Amino acid sequence: MGYDIIGDIHGQAGKLRRLLTKMGYALCGDVWHHLHRRAIFVGDFIDRGPHQLETLDIVRRMVAHQHALAVLGNHEFNAIAWHTEDPALPGHYLRTRVGEKGEKNRKQHQVFLNEVQHDPARHEEIVQWFMTLPLWLDLPELRVIHACWHPDYMASLKPKLKNECLDRDLIAAASRKHSAEYQAVETLTKGLEISLPPGITFKDKDGHTRKEVRVRWWDTEAKTFRQAAVLPEESAKAIPDLPIPPSTLIGYTSEKPVFFGHYWRTGTPRVLAPNVACVDYSAGHGGPLVAYQWDGESTLNDSHFVTSD
Repeated sequence: MGYDIIGDIHGQAGKLRRLLTKMGYALCGDVWHHLHRRAIFVGDFIDRGPHQLETLDIVRRMVAHQHALAVLGNHEFNAIAWHTEDPALPGHYLRTRVGEKGEKNRKQHQVFLNEVQHDPARHEEIVQWFMTLPLWLDLPELRVIHACWHPDYMASLKPKLKNECLDRDLIAAASRKHSAEYQAVETLTKGLEISLPPGITFKDKDGHTRKEVRVRWWDTEAKTFRQAAVLPEESAKAIPDLPIPPSTLIGYTSEKPVFFGHYWRTGTPRVLAPNVACVDYSAGHGGPLVAYQWDGESTLNDSHFVTSD
């Protein structure tokens, strides 16, 4: 069986339908399916786009009828934390709703809230479904995760997970900044960040001063901070071309192909390494929804990418 690994949808149900049609999927009743292939979604179904519930309906029906698999994205994790009361602070939530930080969190999540806030039962039921999504898939043939395949953090979490899924206790622990669980889940769902040398900072796309930089965790050739930084070329110039500390995990060395989303790539889809592919090409910000059609190859090929446009 072939797999079609589909990138971050962010409420773009129209792009999802176009992409599925292009790949040969068809509606049978109210479920999209393919006779010989199976979809795998890399998470981030919600926020940003115009059709939140419609997107979830398509994905959930496919998963329920075993025409698709899916993993948890950072936006689904955030939605769970937004909806879950903090057991240590009754009346407050694991993802804060108060103050400047709360306003920022609400703004990011508002498009989803607009569609569920008048139906609390459905909101609750969707959050419960999010909690059934595994953090990663390690199939016999390939691997899928939302942002970063990090064996050490995965090993630290595995004894606390059930079928790679988070429970309420782990959601709470992973919402406490500086906890071991927070660091692990943050990395798996948002990417690996490393501290810059003392005194070195840069401005991110929102103008915030940053002392850490997100890195190309898959890149075995990245040996310096500048080479490893996931930044536009102009921003990367502010990053020193100094060696990364030896203790920093950089490079995906397994032979098994790994697929992920999250990174808001642009331009023509291309593989990142012979066995590494990102399928997020900014569908939530005007880009196409992208999939990689995997047919069993050990060396990935640019020609296997398909776009909704």
